[in-house]
Amino acid sequence: MRIRVVSSKDEISHLNPNERIVHLAFRPSNVDFLDLMRSCPRLRAVQVPPSYHKTMSKAIKLFLEMQGIDLLEGDVWGHRKDIDEYYVVDEGAIEEIGTMIKEGESIEEATAAIQRKTRLAPDLIKYIAKSKITA
Repeated sequence: MRIRVVSSKDEISHLNPNERIVHLAFRPSNVDFLDLMRSCPRLRAVQVPPSYHKTMSKAIKLFLEMQGIDLLEGDVWGHRKDIDEYYVVDEGAIEEIGTMIKEGESIEEATAAIQRKTRLAPDLIKYIAKSKITA
């Protein structure tokens, strides 16, 4: 799973329209979210750092929910955008999440176990688990 890291609002207009998950590494305004949805019509999830998540308006959170876009809180630890514009979630971690869910673990138990092993954000782990359940 690849997460496109966007470090400034100037990059939004240059995004690939097929992006599904985007991490915003800057403090986005409501207009930035609207531009993001316009640039990426297939968008399924947006991840923002915890400090930015706390200051987001309820209106944009509700709007994202109405559009079917999950808002995730978390960071992309250790990622260097100058090397690669995508943060890649290890395939082994994704398979382990899927296996735990299939074996009957709750999403919370799977999240706690995977978070101890990896530096993935809890919301991202829950998003992956939810997508594995519906797949």
